Amino acid sequence: MSDTTCHMSISLDGFAAGPDQSLENPLGVRGIEVHGWHIGDPRATDADQVANGWLMRPRGAYVMGRNMFGPVRGEWDVEWTGWWGPEPPYHAPVFVLTHHRHDPIEMDGGTTFHFVTEGFDAAYAAAREAAGDEGVDIAGGASTVRQALLAGVVDELTLDIAPVLLGSGERIFDGVGHVDFEPAAVLHSPLATHIRYRRAR
Repeated sequence: MSDTTCHMSISLDGFAAGPDQSLENPLGVRGIEVHGWHIGDPRATDADQVANGWLMRPRGAYVMGRNMFGPVRGEWDVEWTGWWGPEPPYHAPVFVLTHHRHDPIEMDGGTTFHFVTEGFDAAYAAAREAAGDEGVDIAGGASTVRQALLAGVVDELTLDIAPVLLGSGERIFDGVGHVDFEPAAVLHSPLATHIRYRRAR
């Protein structure tokens, strides 16, 4: 079975997104500041480029939360196909956790969003089946990553720790308790410290 991975950018105080996520602030207020290392900050270095390669490596399927998919809450009363335009970067099936049923959305480039109402375990099982030998990525956001860590399914966790304090928002480790990972690679830049952890065997 191929590995399950997760790659998240976080602030020094552990937030993957700032408060008050909205259409105008999809990562919450100031949340974009933890992502400068891969979205065009001129201070980015070769280390950031290597970490971006870790982030963008192809996977066989993805699991994400509804808040990451978009700003729509409650019933699907607004037409929405994601933040990424007509060709999202996934190029594989994406299983979106939601409490409200929605038909699959097929996008250009091989991405299809499937909406799962039965919880994380069901979404992860569907992703595993769809991925075959190519592996699954837990794409975020914070709540979905917490669920994956609590379920013990993450084999590799990469954190891009930005020198930013957000103060509030969405943490990925609240309530997780013990995790058994060891650092396998560390890269540094002015914008982030990239730590690639592997599950301890």
